[in-house]
Amino acid sequence: MFLPSKPIGAWISEIHNASARGEVLQAFDLAERALEDFPDDSVLKYNAVLALARAGATRQARTRYDRFKLGDWIADRPTDAFLTDVAALDARIAKDEALQEIGPERNRLLASAAARYEAIFRRTGGYYPGINASTLTLLCGDLPRAESLAREVLNNFAGGHTGGSPEEYFAHATAAEAALIIGDLAAAKTALHAAALATVRDFSALATTRRQLKLICKARGITTEVLEPISMPSVIHYAGHLVGPRFPQTSESAVRDQIAAALQRHDVGFGYGSMAAGADILFAEELLRKGAEVNVTLPFEIEEFKQISVALAGESWLRRFDTCCSAAKSLTFATTDQYMGDDGLFAYTSQIAMGLARLRARFLDTAVRQIVVWDGVPARERRGITGTAADVYRWRKLGLPAEVIRPAPDYKTTAASSSAAPRMESTTRKPGERSIRAMLFGDVKWFSKLSEAQRPVFVREVLGLFARVLDRHRRRILFRNTWGDGLYIVTADVETAANCAIELQEEMESLDFKRIELPDFLELRLGAHVGPVYRLRDPVLKRMCFTGAHVCRTARIEPITPEGAVYVTEAFAAALTTTRDVQFTCEYVGQVPAAKNYGIMRMYSLRRSRSV
Repeated sequence: MFLPSKPIGAWISEIHNASARGEVLQAFDLAERALEDFPDDSVLKYNAVLALARAGATRQARTRYDRFKLGDWIADRPTDAFLTDVAALDARIAKDEALQEIGPERNRLLASAAARYEAIFRRTGGYYPGINASTLTLLCGDLPRAESLAREVLNNFAGGHTGGSPEEYFAHATAAEAALIIGDLAAAKTALHAAALATVRDFSALATTRRQLKLICKARGITTEVLEPISMPSVIHYAGHLVGPRFPQTSESAVRDQIAAALQRHDVGFGYGSMAAGADILFAEELLRKGAEVNVTLPFEIEEFKQISVALAGESWLRRFDTCCSAAKSLTFATTDQYMGDDGLFAYTSQIAMGLARLRARFLDTAVRQIVVWDGVPARERRGITGTAADVYRWRKLGLPAEVIRPAPDYKTTAASSSAAPRMESTTRKPGERSIRAMLFGDVKWFSKLSEAQRPVFVREVLGLFARVLDRHRRRILFRNTWGDGLYIVTADVETAANCAIELQEEMESLDFKRIELPDFLELRLGAHVGPVYRLRDPVLKRMCFTGAHVCRTARIEPITPEGAVYVTEAFAAALTTTRDVQFTCEYVGQVPAAKNYGIMRMYSLRRSRSV
C-alpha cells in the first residue's frame, strides 16, 4: 500500500511559505515533489505552474499548464475561487508571453491577454483581473480605455480590505496601480505606503508588484522613484581576507562594526559568499544577527574546506563556521571534486556566488552590490587569479556598486569605485592542470530512425550546418568532437557556449528538411555546464582533449533535455550572469534527475533575451 511522505496540506503550506520568502524555485521543487505523492491533485499542479510563472519560466509554465489541462477543470473544481485563480494564471502566462515579444506581434498578444483578464473581471468583479486588463490595455497604447477600466476597478473595491491580511496588501497595491494609470501620483504614493505597511515582507508579492508598476511608469513617463515605499532589501556578494597578516585578529572588532554598519546602510536582506575564517565568517555572523539570509558557496567537500580555510585560524573559528553553516539558508558546493592544490576552484566558487547573488536580485527586482574586506593590494601583486582582489576585479568589470572595508583600523570604508581597478595576470594552463571551461553535449533525437541512404545526407547537411555554426566561434572553441549524431564542445567561456548552443538550435529549426530529403521529426537537444576539467593528450586520438568529472556531468544533461531546448546547470546560469553584456535568459525548470543515476541537478532552460 502506497503511503505519501506527508499530508497534502503540509506540502501546500511549505509551498506557500517558500513562495512568500521569494523562493519560487524552492516552491516549484516542493510542488514537483508533492506531485510524486499526489499526482492527480489540481491544487499542487496549479502551484507548480504558478511558481514557474513567478520565476519567469514562461515557456515551461505554458507547457505544464497545457499538459496538466488546467483549463479543463470547470467540472472538477474545488471551489469557484480556485477556478478563477486557474483562469487568472492562464491570463498571466499569456501576459508574460506577450511581454517577451517585440513589434506588432507583441501588441496582438497584449490585447489577447487583456481580453482574458477582462473576461474574468466581468464575470467576477475581482480587482486583480480588472487591474491587469487595464494595465495591458495601457501597454497596447489605448490610454482612454485603460483609464476607464482603472476607474471601474477603484469603484469596485472602494474601502478595500483591512486587518493586515494578504488581501489588504493586494488591495492597496491595486489601488496604487490604478492611480498610476490615471496619473494620480499622490494617490499612488499613499496606496504604496499602505501596501508596505500591510505586507509581512512577502518578497515574491513585492517583486511582482514592482515589476508591474515599472511597466506603467515607463508607459506613462513617470519616474520609478514613486515606487520607493515598496523597495526590497538588497542582495550582496561578500568576500574578504582570511585572518592573518592582511587581516590581523586585533582588527576583528573594528571590521565587524564596519560590516554591521554597511549591512544596515544598504538594507541588506540576502548575502552570498563563502565561509573561510576571517571576513567571510564575520559577514555571515552579522547577516544572521541582522535577520538576513546567508547563502554559502563552498569550492569542495566541507571537511576538506574546513581544514584548508578554517582550521588554521583556531578551534574557535571552526565552531563559528559550524554555527553559521547550520543557520545558512542554503549551502551550495561548486564542485564535489577534491582540492588537490587547485586554487582555481576558489575563483570558480566566487563566480558562482556572484552569479547567484545577481540571479536573486533580478528575481526580487532589488539592488545588488559587493561588500569586501580588502587591503587594496591589486591582484597582480598577489600572483594569482584568486582571492579578494580578484573578486573585486571581476565585480568591477560588471559595473555594479561595490564597497570596500579596510582590514586595519587606520583605514576608512571607501567606495570600491574610488580606487584604481586591480589588474589580473594572464595565466596559461599546462597540460594535466585543471581549468574552468564551459562544455556542451548534444544529439539529434530520432537519428536512429534514419535509413542507411539518409545517413550520408545527415552528415553533409546537418553536421555540415553544425560545423558552420561552430566555425563562427572557432577562436573561442577549444575542442570539438562528433560521433554519429553526437556533439561534444569545450569553449573558453560561458558566453561562447551559450551563443553556440542557441545558434545551433536556431539553425536546426530553420533547416528545410523537405528540401534535403530528411524526415522533419529530427530535433536537436543540448546540455551545458561549466566547471574544472583536465586538458590532456589523448594517446588514441593523438590530440589534446578535455576530461574530468564535470565532463561526465555535462554528458548526463543532454539525454534529459527536451527536443529543441538547451538545458544548463545552475553553475552555468550563475556564471552567465557574471558577464557584462548578458544576451541570454536562464529560466528555471526545477531539479532534474540526470541520466544514468547521476543525481539530481538544478537545471535552467537557456534562451535569448528579448528587448521590448
